[in-house]
Amino acid sequence: MEFEVLKRNNIKRNVIIVLFIIIIISAVILNYTLAKYRVTDSVPIINSEINYKVPDLNMVSLYIANEEGTYIEADTIPESGYALNKEQSYCGISNNGEIIKDDIVNIVYENGQVNVLGLTKKGTKCYLYFDENTPSYTMTEIIASYNVGNRENFSRPYTSTTTNTVYTTTDWKGTSYYFAGAPTDNWVQFGGFYWRIVRVNGDGSIRLIYNGTSTTTTGTGTLINNGSAQAFNSEYNRSEYVGLKYTSGEQHGQTTNSSILNTLQAWYNSSNLDDYANYIDNTIGFCSDRNMERGSNWSSQPSGEMYYAAWERLYMNKNPSLACSSNDIIKEPVGLITADEVAFAGGVLVIANQSYYLYNNQYYWTMTPDYYNGSEAGVMVMLENGSIGDNGGNVNWDKYNRCVLVCKG
Repeated sequence: MEFEVLKRNNIKRNVIIVLFIIIIISAVILNYTLAKYRVTDSVPIINSEINYKVPDLNMVSLYIANEEGTYIEADTIPESGYALNKEQSYCGISNNGEIIKDDIVNIVYENGQVNVLGLTKKGTKCYLYFDENTPSYTMTEIIASYNVGNRENFSRPYTSTTTNTVYTTTDWKGTSYYFAGAPTDNWVQFGGFYWRIVRVNGDGSIRLIYNGTSTTTTGTGTLINNGSAQAFNSEYNRSEYVGLKYTSGEQHGQTTNSSILNTLQAWYNSSNLDDYANYIDNTIGFCSDRNMERGSNWSSQPSGEMYYAAWERLYMNKNPSLACSSNDIIKEPVGLITADEVAFAGGVLVIANQSYYLYNNQYYWTMTPDYYNGSEAGVMVMLENGSIGDNGGNVNWDKYNRCVLVCKG
């Protein structure tokens, strides 16, 4: 009897030991499994002490531009030969499928490594875009690779194919290099639009004229505001209204915007070009040359006709100039082309030219004062046949607009 009790006690003890061992093993396995999700570490690409669980480490998406400029998803950060596109790259948190950007985060890419500074929120993911490095040249260095010509006869239209050729003259900042005829290499894509380079200014900045959304755009597509025509100035019965900016009763005043300047500024803002303000030059300005022809004195409301200096240069003498007095230089981010710039490009007063790069089969404003006839002020225009027009640009008439801006060189 005592033997049977002892046998039962031994079996009971063995069962308890086995159960205990099973419990210990299960606890160890469970603890190991949970530890996978509890292990935390400082993320090496950030300079903040934010801990992430291992399953949360899908923090970065990488995209590298190919030869066509399309971004392709990548697995590794490029070690060299690329630059971080800071406008495209960002960090943020997903909210119902929408990424809320964190503007405090600063992404730094150096020596093939990325550091994300200022990261403070768990769950943040960064989207990094890399562009291949391209050699950086100043416009002066680029111009040095061109053939440099010198035009002397401006009495007839210039229609030559002038690829890899620029011409030289002087503006109020120094030597200016301009394109003329029908070049194929004065295109620039900037701010989401296509532009033609008119000239490199004497200070090395670049003067561009709007050409729309592609290099093949023609006609109204080369005009701003969807080709809506507009008066240069709603006021027209005083001579000062020829100015891109003007002051009542003054020849060279700049206190009031013309109607056309207000339109240009509004288009500039609505087109988000101010996002590229760091690349736009506001220092050299635009020339609103309000000097008079020789022998003519300025008057706000003369009894007879009077003509401005550009009329004498372009109609009488066929001798355009980029000189400009300081009190006629308008410091704005956008403006219009001058009639003298049109003449340098290949246009001639009242002679058609449909074979140079400024021709677009449209009637658009220049910013060059022309005349005051005793009742109406006039500004020179580009005619539909590609010629420079006078006596057709009364400032209160509706013409089209083709924006000009200056980029830093």
